[in-house]
Amino acid sequence: MSAREPNRRRGLWWLFALPLLCIVLYGVYRLPPVYARLSWRVDEVVTRIRYTFNPPDEAIFTPAEEQQLALIVQATLNALTPTAEPATVEPTDPAAPTPLPTATRVPLPPSVILDGVTYVDQHNRWNYCGPANLTMALNYWGWPGDRDDVAEVVKPGVNEPGLSFIERGKPDKNVMPYEMVDFVNNHTEFAALQRDGGDIELIKRLIAAGYPVIIEKGYYEADYTGKIAWLGHYLFVTGYDESKGVFIVQDAYLQPGRDLESPYEEFIEGWRSFNFLFMVVYQRTEQAAVLEALGEWADPQWASRNALNIANREVETLTGNDQFFAWFNKGSSHVALYEYVDAAFAYDYAFLLYSGLGGGNAQRPYRIMWYQTGPYWAYYYSGRYQDVISLANTTLYDTVSEPTLEESIYWRGMARYAIGETDNAIADFRQTVYLNPNFSPGYAMLQQLGVSP
Repeated sequence: MSAREPNRRRGLWWLFALPLLCIVLYGVYRLPPVYARLSWRVDEVVTRIRYTFNPPDEAIFTPAEEQQLALIVQATLNALTPTAEPATVEPTDPAAPTPLPTATRVPLPPSVILDGVTYVDQHNRWNYCGPANLTMALNYWGWPGDRDDVAEVVKPGVNEPGLSFIERGKPDKNVMPYEMVDFVNNHTEFAALQRDGGDIELIKRLIAAGYPVIIEKGYYEADYTGKIAWLGHYLFVTGYDESKGVFIVQDAYLQPGRDLESPYEEFIEGWRSFNFLFMVVYQRTEQAAVLEALGEWADPQWASRNALNIANREVETLTGNDQFFAWFNKGSSHVALYEYVDAAFAYDYAFLLYSGLGGGNAQRPYRIMWYQTGPYWAYYYSGRYQDVISLANTTLYDTVSEPTLEESIYWRGMARYAIGETDNAIADFRQTVYLNPNFSPGYAMLQQLGVSP
């Protein structure tokens, strides 16, 4: 036997043993106790490697130039020709029928801090901001459930029966406001509503009437690269102090996060990036009192028109990220009012501004499409199907570590179906219900097309 033979045999042994060892290690890694401890670390490493070679804030969506030019020309003509007010849209929110006449406003007390608030954090879970805040709002009214009870419905996670629902829900980046409102209205004995275009005085009025408020806001923090990054977040607002000019908020993310003071100016700056959206949870028997406290905001159309008025003022006065958000809000308000071509033009300009943001130690707010889907509505209902597809692909493959945003995949499927790519559309709709087994729009389209999930 030659001296090389043992070395050759050892080499062959490793050639066969190494794949087997990898399979064994992967099997151990997938064991629930091990996976729960290590998966987030593995994912963090993978995400960092991916983002190093493909920085998400460098991804820029550019609408089709010909369509963009046509919209600019049309918008110019519209500005020169007075247009009639759009037809009234009846409120679709079952928790908010025709608003009651606004009563004479009673002066608000200088300070209100609501009692009976139980703080709930989002820690030791993935992307639990929505469930934690909604649990606080429901617990305030005596609901006995916890954040996991909410999450099982609003973020059920990928359709992988071998994992716990907590592990399945890990890829879900965000819970939409409508999902939270639907949970309350369909899965509890309480009621909820959401509106855009809120303001400081309204929030104080609701709190003074005994109704805490959930808002959606943006905030900035340094990521692992040291750059300042923008993210979306929910806050539970439970009081105010006029002498200090602050709201009292419960922040499920911060430590400590209980009874924090949020100055009005800071509150507005963060709230702006979500079109001043707010949600109210209340007992069904108190609907009339809630509508009275809301005043004009009881009418969803009025609220959206008010949000549009705010955006129209702010696009003229703000700069940087705030101006981008103002134009984005303008588009979102037009979508809420079913004015899709106007919305598309506003989003076009917002994305144009977006391309000029960032630089230095700041990133562009590249997560914006994780939380808001208005541009898909605007481009789709304006017949701009390729822009829907391009925006979805930019969002799914350039701004997130894994393409797990079911809303983006759904709208890409809708656009693909519209241009005749039926097989690709079906694949997208199937992916949406795999990622979120409670995603009813995906099921509806599969049923319409006569195919199985």
